[in-house]
Amino acid sequence: MSTHTHGQTLLGRFVNELEETAIALILGLMTIITFVNVVLRYGFNTGLIWGLEAVTILFAWLVLFGISYAVKVTAHLGVDAITSAVPAPARRAMALTSAAICIFYGILLMKGAWDYWANFANLPQTTGRWFPTGFETMKPTSYRSWYEVVDIRMPEWLRFIEPMINEGEHYEKLPRFIPYFILPVGMALLLFRFCQAGWRIWTGAQTSLIVSHEAEDAVADVAHMNRED
Repeated sequence: MSTHTHGQTLLGRFVNELEETAIALILGLMTIITFVNVVLRYGFNTGLIWGLEAVTILFAWLVLFGISYAVKVTAHLGVDAITSAVPAPARRAMALTSAAICIFYGILLMKGAWDYWANFANLPQTTGRWFPTGFETMKPTSYRSWYEVVDIRMPEWLRFIEPMINEGEHYEKLPRFIPYFILPVGMALLLFRFCQAGWRIWTGAQTSLIVSHEAEDAVADVAHMNRED
């Protein structure tokens, strides 16, 4: 188990394991598909027609999973030149303000992601201009569950969804609502991580939201190597 899971709630540990497992599986799948495609192309003058699209979709999933996980491990780059120069109480107030803004932004992203994905899954969009106030009561005419991806064929074991979401019509390619599902999932995870980070700042377990000193660490490493030379 990752060291980041210690002291977390059951939900926090579950989300952490979900993100780490998904990221590892996605990286593995991307590597395998790309490797097989290279071998087929240069060794047998053929290739996986759906390979490029699959890797592109997996990369999008990787990015959206990675955004929320990077908030958890404070891996996002940030500038703390101002916050590090003010007293601790002011620094805490600024961190809480940043957390509140990020949570607000996360809610907006979550609403937008759901509303975009919902039409592809034959589900109602939310009402409300900024914040979700409920769901549409009438079935919109813009449902697009019949939209398919370009190259990835429909797996036979997923045929059971056709009567439920496409009025029994046959899918030739994978319906888009499946790869697009990462949009609401990714934004929900991001919102959860912002709330989690905000709570940790409030309780004093964390002093900053998403500040990483990667650049400073890299400079220190180079300076250390120069001194050794």
